[in-house]
Amino acid sequence: MKAYPYCKADAFTQGESLGNPASFLEAGEDELTPAQMQAFARQQKGFVCETVICQPSRCADRKLTYYSSECEVDFCGHGTVAAMYEIIRREPALMQKSRVTIETHRKGVLEIENRIAQEDAIYITAPRAQWLDPVPDGAQAARALGMEPAKLHSEYPMELIDAGLRTLIVPMDSYETTVSLFPDQKVLKKFCEDHGTDIVLIFSLDGKEPAYFAHTRVFAPRFGYLEDPATGSGNSAFANYLHRHGLWDGESMALSQGGCDRVFNTVRCRMQGENVLFGGRATLRISGVYYL
Repeated sequence: MKAYPYCKADAFTQGESLGNPASFLEAGEDELTPAQMQAFARQQKGFVCETVICQPSRCADRKLTYYSSECEVDFCGHGTVAAMYEIIRREPALMQKSRVTIETHRKGVLEIENRIAQEDAIYITAPRAQWLDPVPDGAQAARALGMEPAKLHSEYPMELIDAGLRTLIVPMDSYETTVSLFPDQKVLKKFCEDHGTDIVLIFSLDGKEPAYFAHTRVFAPRFGYLEDPATGSGNSAFANYLHRHGLWDGESMALSQGGCDRVFNTVRCRMQGENVLFGGRATLRISGVYYL
């Protein structure tokens, strides 16, 4: 058994919002096996949504590998914010850099814009978006979400986009429908498995607060929990969706996220060239050692 530096941090916190919990373990040069990393993640089920294994990299400032309690995850936006905000903040050499790079296990090298000194936030360049086929039938998606198909927005299409995770974008007819929906986790998980979907993002453009461009919610039953309270990869897919359909010009926007059972979280997005950047800050909750 060996001790490793360990932290738990909540990503995308702002005001009274609780953000999205993630943990990260700094493994140093040790080559942890997939079984060890999965065991680390499984032991934290119900405590955090995802965990991040941080290691040195030969081609970037850090290497990150992501796990949920169920499986390895291709990419985790909130885990990246939670881990790298804290790592950059406490390492003087990284704080001096305006741009920090990360090597992700499955999505290659990504760039982080360090804005901690200027606005107490970091921005991650999301993996380049891919539009995928086939897109599930709207009526099937509505039933899996536990809603009537008539509550889907009639003007906006459903699309399947991978900007880190395979994200099914589902437009709702109203803000009220968006915040009040609570699907059955088992039913939605089977739908996602049957259609090769990692997460389902629902949205409405008629948000409650004028400061927010839209309101979103993200369901992730394949990863061992129903709802993700604040999501980098899902909202990056959504930003690509908005830009492709001429609904957003790429300037900085704030998205509110969450159901009516919580204080909403805030995720910020903007375009830089052809890339979507998402970002925010994190709040450190626990720092110590983990015995693995």
